[in-house]
Amino acid sequence: MSPILVRPVREQLEHDRIIRQLQAKFRRKYEAGINPGAEQNSPVSGAGPAPMFPDVVLLSPDRGHRLQGVIEVETGESVNHLEALAEWAHFSKARAPFHLYVPAGMVDVARRLCEDNHIYVSEIWSYHAVGDQVRFTMVFRNKEAPPAPVRVKAAPHPVTPHVAEPRTATARSGSRAAASRASAPPKRKSVPRAAKAKQGKPTVKRKSK
Repeated sequence: MSPILVRPVREQLEHDRIIRQLQAKFRRKYEAGINPGAEQNSPVSGAGPAPMFPDVVLLSPDRGHRLQGVIEVETGESVNHLEALAEWAHFSKARAPFHLYVPAGMVDVARRLCEDNHIYVSEIWSYHAVGDQVRFTMVFRNKEAPPAPVRVKAAPHPVTPHVAEPRTATARSGSRAAASRASAPPKRKSVPRAAKAKQGKPTVKRKSK
């Protein structure tokens, strides 16, 4: 149900009848949930700041229940600028094909609204009643790739510069003394005097008589 439009009772009944007919059409391939009238049975997350409730939600039948498509059905009164910004613009960001169903006489208006507001729609279908049945005709299929979702990058962590601690006077004097000791030539080892005397006197061998 449109959040900004109150449809006449007869038009709302026709709108909900089309939704149920689409549910029966897609039920063979998907798990089709519907939100007729003011009901909120099948939400879609990620299409806006809060969960939204399009007319038809197509999910995969496996355990993952991945979103496969979003369908919005409009009547003659709801194909307007406010409706396009309030719903179509968000449904086009749901990371799934967005299909728009409008009355046959409002196809050009719907396409112009999508182009003017930069709304990506995968397919636009028209519908018209033939007796008790509603016939659907695809009138537009988007050949362009959907825009990539914008990812917000995390801000880098600030790098704290390393500040060297000031050196004290004692540390400076110690480093200077160590440097002077390293640059000084090595000292010669002192030899005891007794050893020097022994080295100075030559040994004389006595001859045997």
